[in-house]
Formats: sequence, structure tokens, C-alpha cells
Amino acid sequence: MRLSSINKTVISLVAVVLTMGALGWAAVPLYDWFCRVTGYGGSTNTATSGSDEILDRTVKVRFDASKERDFPWEFKPMQREMEVRIGETGLAFYEAYNPTDRPIAGQSSYNVTPFEAGLFFTKIDCFCFQEQVLQPGERVEMPVTFYVDPEMVDDRDAKLVHTITLSYTFYEIDMPQDHAALDQAGETDTKQN
Repeated sequence: MRLSSINKTVISLVAVVLTMGALGWAAVPLYDWFCRVTGYGGSTNTATSGSDEILDRTVKVRFDASKERDFPWEFKPMQREMEVRIGETGLAFYEAYNPTDRPIAGQSSYNVTPFEAGLFFTKIDCFCFQEQVLQPGERVEMPVTFYVDPEMVDDRDAKLVHTITLSYTFYEIDMPQDHAALDQAGETDTKQN
């Protein structure tokens, strides 16, 4: 084997390894983008305002809540379901409670079923857009404002959907820096007094 063929082999292998590494690194953001664009996997859309069109047809929206194993919060929807006209802005609330004696930060993930409806379920505002921090014993009501896009009635698969389930799962995250700094300042003030 000549030196140039060894060099070609090494260069080819390095190129394959770099390409596979780049594809692995890009897989999560590309998959996330794909799900948001297509509604695949129950991903939803976002908007800054409600729909311009409201139809007479209604759809039932069910609300579901779960939490990661060993996550100490209590978390539940304040209503199990509501019926909204397609295009109409809906407002639902979830309740979270921290029964512990320490502040806990949480983040929620969500999905919509059936998956065909994900492309047409649009959130205007949602607690899921931000990290949540609950102080010991704190109970909060968290809103989600949404509508079902009227284009759903023209979609080959989604037009047959009559019930949509919006599911949230809360899990614990590291305390955000701004809250951690406030907690440390509070502990320092308490120790000095």
C-alpha cells in the first residue's frame, strides 16, 4: 500500500467521523424544527394573537397533567375539558403546588393528540414557554391561551378530529441563576440578622 492511498483512507475516515458528528449534533434541533413545522409528534404552533376567523364548528379540548417520577409538586388541570369553536380563543388554567420546604424550579413539556391536530393547535400564551419557580408552600394558577386554526377543517387527516387532548408533563430543573442569586442573598440576610 502506498502512502497516498493510506492518506486517502485516513482523510475519508476523518470526513465520515466529522460528518456523523455534525449530523448527530444537528439531529435534535432539526427534529424539533421538523415537528414544529409539520405538527409531527403533537408539536403545536405559536402566535401573538388569536385567529381572524371563527367557525361555527366546535371541537372538544381535553386537558391532561402529569409529572416526572419523584417530582414533588402537585400539578393538575383546573378543568378537564372545554368545547370551543374552531378559531375561537380559549383560556384554560393549570394549578401547581409546591408542598415542600424548599424552592423548586420546574419546566413543562407538552404535546397534542391526535398528532394530526398538532399542526392546527396554536398557543398564544402559555406557562410552558418559561421556567417556573415555586417557593415552599406556594400554589399558582398557570394559564394557557390557545385556538384551533380554522385551516384544520380543510386538512385531509385533521378535518375528522372532534376531540383534542393537550398534555403537559412537569419535571424538575436546576434553579435559574437569577433565583439562585436571590435565594443566596436571602440566606445571607437571614444569617446576619
